[in-house]
Amino acid sequence: MPLSQARTRIRHERILDAALTVFSSRGYRDAAVDEIATEADTSKGGIYFHFPGKQAIFLALLDRSANLLLNRIVVSVDAEPDPIGKIDVALHVLLHSFASHRVLARLFLVEALGAGPEFHAKMNEIHGRFATLIKGYLDEAVRCGLIPPLDTDVASLAWFGALNQVVIRWILEARERPLEDAYLTLRTLLLRSIGATADVIARHEVLA
Repeated sequence: MPLSQARTRIRHERILDAALTVFSSRGYRDAAVDEIATEADTSKGGIYFHFPGKQAIFLALLDRSANLLLNRIVVSVDAEPDPIGKIDVALHVLLHSFASHRVLARLFLVEALGAGPEFHAKMNEIHGRFATLIKGYLDEAVRCGLIPPLDTDVASLAWFGALNQVVIRWILEARERPLEDAYLTLRTLLLRSIGATADVIARHEVLA
């Protein structure tokens, strides 16, 4: 990578890091580009050189966070040969990641719902990427005979929707209940919903 491109990339990432700090403390609606510039130790013009506005910064930050989480899941699942084991690991990584970044989860899943149609389009795209990942594990489980044949497109969307609702409810709860507490119940419900037998459900050691 040429030096100029490397410097541009470094500035780009520094702006996103600064934006994460500002958005997390101020919320999307109250955050200002001036504040992001100050946090990034650059000018407002320097921000606009890389991003056309606050929404573009937010969307780039959302995309980066989703990529990091997806990569974390893929790396964690890679060593697991069994598809049900892969599902277990993916579910545990998702819950643990959200639990470890509650402020960030609230920012993306709750506070930024009014960020405009571009935000909703980006969220739909990200939901689709996670659902596709889940679908791959379900397809493998069907091929291995661990669950009966089913419409894995519908099942993966239902799974991700259920997980999303559990996380949002945890975010909005006033009491400090560990998100990982939902793991056992969520795992059992999701596996039963696709026809997994008691033997298959009990096959893997619980991670939580």
